[in-house]
Amino acid sequence: MRIVITGMGGATGTGIAQKLERDPDNEILGVDMVPPRRHLRRAEFHLVRPGEVSLRTRLIRDFDPEVIVHMGVYEPHARSNPADSTRRTRAVTRSVFHAALDCGSLRHVVVRSGIEVYGRERGTALRPDEDAPVNPTTRFGRALAEVEESARAFSSLRDIPVTVLRFAPIVGPYIPSPLGRFLRLPVVPVAAPIDLPIQLIHIDDVHDATVAAVRARVGGVFNIVGDGAITGSQAARLGHRPVVPVWGPGWQLSRAVTAVFGAPLPEHTAEAMRRGQTADGGRARTELDFVPGRTTRECVEDLYEWASIIRVDVDRGAA
Repeated sequence: MRIVITGMGGATGTGIAQKLERDPDNEILGVDMVPPRRHLRRAEFHLVRPGEVSLRTRLIRDFDPEVIVHMGVYEPHARSNPADSTRRTRAVTRSVFHAALDCGSLRHVVVRSGIEVYGRERGTALRPDEDAPVNPTTRFGRALAEVEESARAFSSLRDIPVTVLRFAPIVGPYIPSPLGRFLRLPVVPVAAPIDLPIQLIHIDDVHDATVAAVRARVGGVFNIVGDGAITGSQAARLGHRPVVPVWGPGWQLSRAVTAVFGAPLPEHTAEAMRRGQTADGGRARTELDFVPGRTTRECVEDLYEWASIIRVDVDRGAA
């Protein structure tokens, strides 16, 4: 297959490209505003800034892919500040689907989204499935909903199946995850008086779920979440972190303090910690044949096993 991957420079896009490269019959073209962080053997990469719409459009049209994997979605305080993340996500999404209209060989599109699209308004289902209403209550959730709407509009115009993958918060060693940085703080703020559970997904499972979607070519929406759930206080205990109960306006102070310690807390992460965030991932098991390799608890354990600083003793008397 000829496959285009947007957002190839991030940990998500690079890992997907590495897995798809294992099939020698796949030809892969990637675009992003930063180069891949790992070695790619055969994939062709182009450095394209989000605002370079005509260049991105031309590259995709000339390549004429059979599959587009749209990972060019930027989470606030991951690689971009909140304003830039929304602007970059919108610019890349619009140009990708504009180019896709003229790709005659295109047969399938896979799109990154997130369970943030369900929102956490009062009365929202605690564990929504894919049929639950989309009602985002944060900037990131609204940006993801826009991506999904663009995908649906494209699918109706070209009658091409689109697979929307709604990921739980993505964590893993060495990736710029706002929630991962938050949980690794020396002291972790947790919601009071009720500490509701969250679900996570490991970066390796994100790669596997996306490749499964490419191979299955099944249109539709799928929640991709790690099995089980964990509260903020339970997560902190796994990392031997003390907790600070926070409620009401205290979260504004917490966001200011965590930013000082290098872990800015975007509103969608604060919402998950305050109100919980879980989803039903059963449909991916039955229709994509995807089973996550790590539970939510194991995702947290992996975070805490990742050493912040590795000290090496040097024998200065050695030759």
